[in-house]
Amino acid sequence: MSFESLGLLPELLHAIADQGYTEPSPIQLKAIPPVLARQDIMGCAQTGTGKTAGFALPILQMLAPHQNTSPSPARHSIRALILTPTRELAAQVEESVRNYGKYLALRSTVVYGGVDINPQIKALRAGVEVLVATPGRLLDHVQQKTVNLTRVEILVLDEADRMLDMGFMPDIKRIIALLPTERQNLLFSATFSDEIKRLANQILRSPVSVEVARRNAPADLVTHQMYEVDADRKGALLTHLIKSREMKQALVFVRTKRDANRLMRELLRDGVAATAIHSDRTQGERTQALEDFKQGTVNVLVATDIAARGLDIELLPFVINYELPYAAEDYIHRIGRTGRAGSTGEAISLVCADEHRMLDDIERELKRKLERLPLPELASSRKSSSHGESRHAAPRHATGHKSSSAHKPASSHEPSSHSKPHPRPAAAPLPGGFDFSKPYEFKPTDTPAEAPAASHSARYAKRGRPTAALLGGAAKKP
Repeated sequence: MSFESLGLLPELLHAIADQGYTEPSPIQLKAIPPVLARQDIMGCAQTGTGKTAGFALPILQMLAPHQNTSPSPARHSIRALILTPTRELAAQVEESVRNYGKYLALRSTVVYGGVDINPQIKALRAGVEVLVATPGRLLDHVQQKTVNLTRVEILVLDEADRMLDMGFMPDIKRIIALLPTERQNLLFSATFSDEIKRLANQILRSPVSVEVARRNAPADLVTHQMYEVDADRKGALLTHLIKSREMKQALVFVRTKRDANRLMRELLRDGVAATAIHSDRTQGERTQALEDFKQGTVNVLVATDIAARGLDIELLPFVINYELPYAAEDYIHRIGRTGRAGSTGEAISLVCADEHRMLDDIERELKRKLERLPLPELASSRKSSSHGESRHAAPRHATGHKSSSAHKPASSHEPSSHSKPHPRPAAAPLPGGFDFSKPYEFKPTDTPAEAPAASHSARYAKRGRPTAALLGGAAKKP
């Protein structure tokens, strides 16, 4: 079946052809007709299946009657609101809307946090028909009265399960309360959890359920492999895999922002071009890191789970789990970055002894075992740098020879010139005999000239007037 058979406008078909698409994906075939019929949708599809076009194309078609070239902001009211959980996903969805609607006189813009709000205010005041937003920044605009949602006809919740995971439910409820009661609601999610079904029951009216993959299904074209490796050898193994397999593009996942920065520095020291993306980096830094990775300026993008959703990287061949996620569902979202749009991909996990419980959960979720690969010979193991340890066992002198002490086992009974600092010489006593090494000792035999100054409380204790007299409450003596 072709896009023409879906009854789309010629302008949209022209834009689709410009993007190089010839046939609609399964989610597009199932979602576009009911959306055009103004029905509420509860859509589930694994990432990389084209679900953004599944709602963007019919939305643009339904808003086409409102298109106009007038410069007046009053002629460009917000009629479609698309909420996404992350900045990266918001930017990519708005880019898709802009590309598909480039032959229509409809305006779109995106608002998200972490960047200057003033350019967003300027774009909103100029008028737009399609607004893509993250919940927090949208509420900032609501508070500043720079956005008007009273004419919204279509609400889209994209990656709704991720929004719930990130705690956006209160914000979503506040936003929905600002929208007209009569509207079309489209909910899209990578999973159909029980929480998502409860949310759907609250906002959807007689929705059409669209599901093109089993719940939490991984990409079918992805191979799942793992290495069992000690935690302190993961870095050496990662470097070996990247170099020996000549990986030009690998997305590497860790759990924390600190781990992401640490691993990026280690890879750079090992001669691997790497960068990192996580929530502590500014939006400009995150955008630049992603662009460098897409353009091939760097080979490795180290990411936390903030990047497990919303990153659209064409033909990404490798996803590496440097650390397994605590939740098995997050493994599905991580590997969803590869094996997209019909391309194959590899998911490689580095598993240490402490992660076996997480591995069991993942294999139960996948309903399969990860392929165990033999550990290759590694030249050296990298010590953990989180404790500031040196990467070399023994220091080298200027001559280039290792210290002879490296060949002699250290004894716990023998003092070492490197193991203890040299004792600090005692300070010479000042005239008068006061010893600064014992500042709190006071000899009662000291003469007044030699005694240290009395404490603050002692000075006041010598005065004869009681404390009450200072406050005006003591009676005068006759």
